[in-house]
Amino acid sequence: MKLFLIRHGQTDWNLKGKIQGSCDIELNDIGIKQAEELSNKILEEGYKFSKIYSSLQRRAAKTAEILSHATNIDYILIKGLEEMNLGKWEGLSWTEVKEKYPIEYGKWYINRKYTKTPMGESYQDLLERVLPAMHKIINENSEDVLIVTHSAVIMSIQCYLTNTPFEEMIKFRTGNTSITEIDSKLLMKRK
Repeated sequence: MKLFLIRHGQTDWNLKGKIQGSCDIELNDIGIKQAEELSNKILEEGYKFSKIYSSLQRRAAKTAEILSHATNIDYILIKGLEEMNLGKWEGLSWTEVKEKYPIEYGKWYINRKYTKTPMGESYQDLLERVLPAMHKIINENSEDVLIVTHSAVIMSIQCYLTNTPFEEMIKFRTGNTSITEIDSKLLMKRK
């Protein structure tokens, strides 16, 4: 079974380079158009899937809703797939984080898998809530599924599956409405 991990469409904060994290930001007009274009691509390229799952956050849920409408396949909101909580850094740019939180940023940057952001999560915290949600999806399905989620979630899963140090996760960076294909067997092997 394949899991097609989809990053949500663009938001105004994506456009401005602001860290969104747990902030529940809506898609902007471009993000809605991206989700519509993604729907067309999925239909044109003949992707086969039985369900669409989504993070609870509005930017992902709206992307899933647009996909659902175009494909006539229901979408299900599932807790655990939300973006990483970056605490006090949310709403800032990465440049502002480095300026306002130089010590905390430095510690996080060199050990981001286990170091929490101020009032936020570490990537290990993220994995500990994302992986059970992924296992639940896998256990409830036998056919391929779409999962609409967030950049840090997708990068973390890829680091986890490939044993890539989290400090190198940028190589798995995703654009808005990108599709990342994962074999569910790989996730279940690591359980």
